[in-house]
Amino acid sequence: MRVNGELKDLAFTVTDADEVTPVTISSEDGLSILRHSAAHVLAQAVQRINPQANLGIGPPVTDGFYYDFGVETPFTPEDIKAISKEMQRIIREGQRFVRRVVTEEEARAELANEPFKLELIDLAGGPGSGAHAAEGASAEIGAGELTIYDNTTRDGEVAWKDLCRGPHLPSTRMIGNGWDLTRIAAAYWRGSEKNPQLQRIYGTAWPTKDELKAYKERLAEAERRDHRKLGVEMDLFSFPDEIGSGLAVFHPKGGIIRYEIEENLRRHLLRNGYDVVNSPHISKKDLFETSGHLQTYADGMFPPMHLDEVTDEDGNVTRQGQDYYLKPMNCPFHNLIYRSRGRSYRELPLRLAEFGTVYRYEKSGTLSGLTRVRGLTQDDAHIYVAQDQVKQELTVNLNLVLDLLRDYGLNDFYLELSTNEEDNPKFLGEPEQWSTAIDTLREVAVASGLELVDDPGGAAFYGPKISVQARDAIGRTWQMSTIQLDFNQPERFELEYTGSDGQKHRPVMIHRALLGSVERFFAILLEHYAGDFPVWLAPVQVVGVPVAEEFGDYLDGVIAQLRECDVRADVDHSDDRMQKKIRNHTTAKVPLILIAGEKDREAGTVSFRFRDGTQENGVPIADAVDRIRAVIAAHAHVHTAEDLA
Repeated sequence: MRVNGELKDLAFTVTDADEVTPVTISSEDGLSILRHSAAHVLAQAVQRINPQANLGIGPPVTDGFYYDFGVETPFTPEDIKAISKEMQRIIREGQRFVRRVVTEEEARAELANEPFKLELIDLAGGPGSGAHAAEGASAEIGAGELTIYDNTTRDGEVAWKDLCRGPHLPSTRMIGNGWDLTRIAAAYWRGSEKNPQLQRIYGTAWPTKDELKAYKERLAEAERRDHRKLGVEMDLFSFPDEIGSGLAVFHPKGGIIRYEIEENLRRHLLRNGYDVVNSPHISKKDLFETSGHLQTYADGMFPPMHLDEVTDEDGNVTRQGQDYYLKPMNCPFHNLIYRSRGRSYRELPLRLAEFGTVYRYEKSGTLSGLTRVRGLTQDDAHIYVAQDQVKQELTVNLNLVLDLLRDYGLNDFYLELSTNEEDNPKFLGEPEQWSTAIDTLREVAVASGLELVDDPGGAAFYGPKISVQARDAIGRTWQMSTIQLDFNQPERFELEYTGSDGQKHRPVMIHRALLGSVERFFAILLEHYAGDFPVWLAPVQVVGVPVAEEFGDYLDGVIAQLRECDVRADVDHSDDRMQKKIRNHTTAKVPLILIAGEKDREAGTVSFRFRDGTQENGVPIADAVDRIRAVIAAHAHVHTAEDLA
């Protein structure tokens, strides 16, 4: 239940003065509680089998949960089977989850054999204040006090216990049979390669077995759509070992898709008053000190290159060198462009846009195809506005984001508002600035009419943001575009403009990425369409298949007309039989196949073969060309004759 807005166990004592609302197990809160409770049962099962296993962190996550363990040998699939059986026994036992508030000294005494739990207590700096100590640590601590949850038997005996913030289900029996353990992974303690490597067990939990089955079916469909698999099958991109982890190269077919994505965005930018700029890939250290990146984001940056040092013949330094960094973000460079000369209020809003490639030292264990890379190109823009222009510019950009995403067949949206957290040193700037920025973003988000979800603590270090969350063809949610309000960077770079009153004023800065990372957006589209792109994005848009070799020259002439109209088209002159050619190009997800035989050559026509296996015969060449151009211009998907009508 929620008591006065805070999640509490059902055992919590309430009064008539309290406002109490129920939490159902199928709600977002309920699923999180179910999964966190399942994580505790997982940890108890592991320690029943291996009492020497040390406990790390076990939070609920999207669609499931995990728990990290310090063990001498990695888990095996056989171990997972044994752990699952032990979990089933614990669930059937109906153990109660009982919350206890403890002092720091009591927690240390009770958890004396759990070094990772003790470290969390050390990092807390006071009861419950260490929710930022590690990813998932808020599941353990951070509620203003330290608490331990006992798993008690029906006889009242404590069967197991864990440092935990809670809340939990009343009983392990409520976990039911809608859960499963899904995979094993390695994970560094607190996400740092300097720390011990732990073994992580992932699981999922749902209110019913039917919901678990539906989830597994969604996973199977997601696996079929996996962009890493499709990227190989369709020859779109690769990650050569010779280049390094997280650094992709795009092959010709992938390159043309990327080109179309970027060109479409450029058209939107120019129509909406953006100026296109460009900046280098590296910079001296001072720039990132001014921006605050070195103070707040150094772990995410590649190590510096020390350059320009000069020494004499004896090895003595005669000129000091300087540290250069690969840029992790484009905003400091755009600030320097703004600051390169005096600015007037008449120039505002000033919209600077760039396809800027940035480099981030993601941990090797977090890399995942194109969705998490070390070299990525952002469709980045920074907009400088006067205070009274902020709301209007935010609204314009939010509408631009939604229009652009609809271009790519993404139509199911909601908004997320990411804010700061009090007393978290990660967030720079004055509280009043943050409050003003958050209120402005919230007002714009509410005015859009879209669902708005709060994301406390999810803001960038320099300001809050609205992000557009889009659901794909199989219902998965992806963070797409972000719009961030920043009062901080203009202050750090001393950005100014001359107002209508002749006085100097500080602009407000808006960080805006319509697609985010081009690489990640490419992966999302590839999975959304399962490689079956609309005609305008397809690497090969049209293939001509002659009924027999003698009609190849005729189709060459048709395809030549399409190429003159910038259509990506080829004729298949291979020795394969016609039906095999059709199967090959259908499997390769070519949207349109043109077939021609004797009747077509005599009549000056072609036949369309569609993805659903149907055919439209005797279409005049000029009409065919016009219809193909029309579906490309409309960004339409073509599977049937009706789609091309």
